[in-house]
Amino acid sequence: MAKTATAYKEKMKELSVLSLICSCFYPETHNKLLGQFEDMEVKPINKRASGQAFEVILKPPSPVSDAVHSLPSPPKRDISLEDIQNKLEAAEERRRSQEAHVLRALAEKREHEREVMMKAVEENNNFSKMAEEKLQMKMDQIKENREAYLAAIMERLQEKERRAEVVRRNKELREELTA
Repeated sequence: MAKTATAYKEKMKELSVLSLICSCFYPETHNKLLGQFEDMEVKPINKRASGQAFEVILKPPSPVSDAVHSLPSPPKRDISLEDIQNKLEAAEERRRSQEAHVLRALAEKREHEREVMMKAVEENNNFSKMAEEKLQMKMDQIKENREAYLAAIMERLQEKERRAEVVRRNKELREELTA
């Protein structure tokens, strides 16, 4: 049937060119058979405004043409029990190989996931240690600053106290001198 359809397409291409040439020489329509080929007949139909129309009649395939076009199937060989066993063993081996490959891929994927998790935990621990060290350093700096501030205040207070003592002594000396 596929060969018939191909032949039909080729003949229609030829007919369109042939009908164009014929319509130039014979403008009137002919109701007789326009062409007859080995597997189809072509008859013109009344001319339409858009161009010509044809009726294509396909002939049923003849037994002679089927014999020419059909290809003989390769001879079937006898399959022994040993061949079947060999094929089954090969199929089982392929299945095992495929299963082993899938299991290997899954194991690699799990190993990769485990490595990623370990790396994430390690990075988290490192971050925690760094943050703790940074916080400790900051607290130490704050403590040192506070102690320095308190020492400075104490120094100023002692300086004031010394100055006040000097002023009191001077005042007492003046009072003694004026008295």
